[in-house]
Amino acid sequence: MTAPVFLAGGSIVGDDGRFHRRDVLVADGRVTEVGERLRVPADAAVIDCSDRVVMPGFVDAHSHAGSLVFDERVQLALLRQGVTTIVTGQDGVGPAPGDGSYAARYFAAIDGPHPTYRGGGIAGLLATYDGTTPLNVATLVPAGTVRYEVMGDDDGPADDEQLDAMRALVRQGTADGAVGLATGLDYVPGLHASTEEIAALAAESAAVRGRYVTHMRGGYESNVAAGIDEIVRICRAAGGSAHVSHLHAPVRLALDELDRAAANGVSLSFDAYPYSRGCTILSMLLLPAELARPGTDDLARALAADGGRARVRGAVLDRVLGRADLGTDWAEQITLSHVPAAEFHALQGRTLADAAEATGTDPVDLALDVLVDSELQVTVVMRVPRPRTSAELAELYRYGGHTGGSDGIFVGTHPHPRAYGTFARYLGEYARTGLLSWWEVQEHLSTLPAELFRLDRRGAVAPGWTADLVVVDPERVAARSTYTEPMLLAEGIDDVLVAGVPVLRDGALTGATPGAGLRRTPFRHPARTTAS
Repeated sequence: MTAPVFLAGGSIVGDDGRFHRRDVLVADGRVTEVGERLRVPADAAVIDCSDRVVMPGFVDAHSHAGSLVFDERVQLALLRQGVTTIVTGQDGVGPAPGDGSYAARYFAAIDGPHPTYRGGGIAGLLATYDGTTPLNVATLVPAGTVRYEVMGDDDGPADDEQLDAMRALVRQGTADGAVGLATGLDYVPGLHASTEEIAALAAESAAVRGRYVTHMRGGYESNVAAGIDEIVRICRAAGGSAHVSHLHAPVRLALDELDRAAANGVSLSFDAYPYSRGCTILSMLLLPAELARPGTDDLARALAADGGRARVRGAVLDRVLGRADLGTDWAEQITLSHVPAAEFHALQGRTLADAAEATGTDPVDLALDVLVDSELQVTVVMRVPRPRTSAELAELYRYGGHTGGSDGIFVGTHPHPRAYGTFARYLGEYARTGLLSWWEVQEHLSTLPAELFRLDRRGAVAPGWTADLVVVDPERVAARSTYTEPMLLAEGIDDVLVAGVPVLRDGALTGATPGAGLRRTPFRHPARTTAS
């Protein structure tokens, strides 16, 4: 039992896109009443919401905060944007199944190590969030981790016995409450998995209506058609539905490919962040797969071999010059974000071209030295060849399958600003300016992702629904993080409830930890009929 909370004098967002004056009463974790001038219960805590809007808590559909959500700095960054639930296990890498060591090693610069999980599968991982954090955490079964648990570093195709073992791990993970299956097909070992292998695993998730979520295989920017083609083949073989991670491409091309998939019988959802630049691990961008295995000294050995540096340099240049999102200006487009090696720590925030000039070396040689000394744990921010305007991106964000996903990385001293600003930017730069309606923003940041990932009765301010609620000042809400100052907290959201409990009051953490590991439920939003 939790004490009642009365949200007084605010508004809610109607499907006409307008604000409608309503009080909201919350008790025992649920919204119990929504109406004009409700009676205030004698035992209720009152939050004055005058000139503010009560919205359902936002769902970050692509989060890398699953191991860091226990950190108050990360909690504040998320809650100040209105995020109450994150979906983790992204890009095919996560702590479970296994003991967590693989993810902690390979994605150390993206996810960081989980402080308590040491085994127990998806059930054990979800249990680490129950009552220990102010936010909710859902997870996907990470296919890369599954493959590693069964096959280790083997880059060959799975045999029947190995495939059966992987399917069993996915089946157990979904039974434990995972909301779907995630692949990262530009990362190892995911890039070694065939379309048929992925479809076999996706079929296990589809059997319980879990979603197939994918960082596509080389399928972004002008190559988006190749990635979506493979998704269509996987969905046809596996059944079920799919969700594209961090969809970034020329807007018209992306929309055409989404429409083409739908015409082929596969309706796709996707997440996106309202920034043009990307962020990832440097080893994935530059190194051939055989040198990018985590926790090894493969790269150091290759460089030390007779003629090895020349061979590796050639392989790096072949990769970057062949990527549609890099090309000849690649060193000017890549900014060092997180570099743990002490010798190179001062280069964080500088482009590879600038850092190479400052250190009197070549961008390729500098990148290789940084990777070796940092044991491959280097992240970078990557500028795309042609940034898109907010008006262009809004066309993509109006698409029916769009959800908000920050792809936010909290490791390091110079992260991408999307970690601290994505959802506030949607509100301040898109809703307030009219590029998107407030109703569209609520649907795409709350309602739709809660339905797609089957997060119980979340995503609406209505009686009987879970009281994950954010109070937004529509005139003040804004992202403050920038590429030069990426860790500034958002403003304009000062009060947040999770399961009916205030977790943010007047912009500060309350210390309450009502969050939970969310298990997939069969609930379906009664007002929607198209999403699956």
